[in-house]
Amino acid sequence: MHIRFAMRFGDERSNDEVVPGGETVSGATRKERVRAAFNSPFWPFVLISTSLGQEGLDFHHYCHAITHWNLPSNPVDLEQREGRIHRFKGHAVRKNVAGVFAADALRDPGSDIWHIMFEMAREKRASNENDLVPFWMFPGDAKIERHVPAIPFSREVQHLHDLRRALAIYRMVFGQSRQEDLISYILTEIPEEDRLSLASELRMDLMPRTVPH
Repeated sequence: MHIRFAMRFGDERSNDEVVPGGETVSGATRKERVRAAFNSPFWPFVLISTSLGQEGLDFHHYCHAITHWNLPSNPVDLEQREGRIHRFKGHAVRKNVAGVFAADALRDPGSDIWHIMFEMAREKRASNENDLVPFWMFPGDAKIERHVPAIPFSREVQHLHDLRRALAIYRMVFGQSRQEDLISYILTEIPEEDRLSLASELRMDLMPRTVPH
């Protein structure tokens, strides 16, 4: 694959490098340049990273698919990895919003098209929906994609199953102290049919409050 389409995400520094558009940039690290290029509609279209890229970086502007070459050992790291592309006004959300409201928004080409589409989506949401819709979630064909190239009947298959189960509980205990110990305890000691009732006691409600006008 040509290097312009797939690039490694690292900290190497060079004197200068040509970025999309033909401009030569000096002084910035390769990591900063590759991240800026990936967060655009242009090459590179594939970003290859170690755990260096799993925390504190946003790649959601034009990406909604992640491939785990190897699986992390715990659900916290899995959530961190996938959180790089599952963010506010992420690519999948924007595609779904545009699929419904683009035609109407384009009738006023002099304005911020994205702002208009999200405002339309916000106004059309159901009365029982909160501010997660449409900025974090919006129904449509585009989804956050998780790809794990695991060989059938391998240890990775069982490990992925266990991670998914633990990930659901991790989201339930988010914000609790010693999360991994609590996840392990719930998985081993609490029957599956009792976990939903336990979730109501452990869950923190971060839903925005409705202020009457």
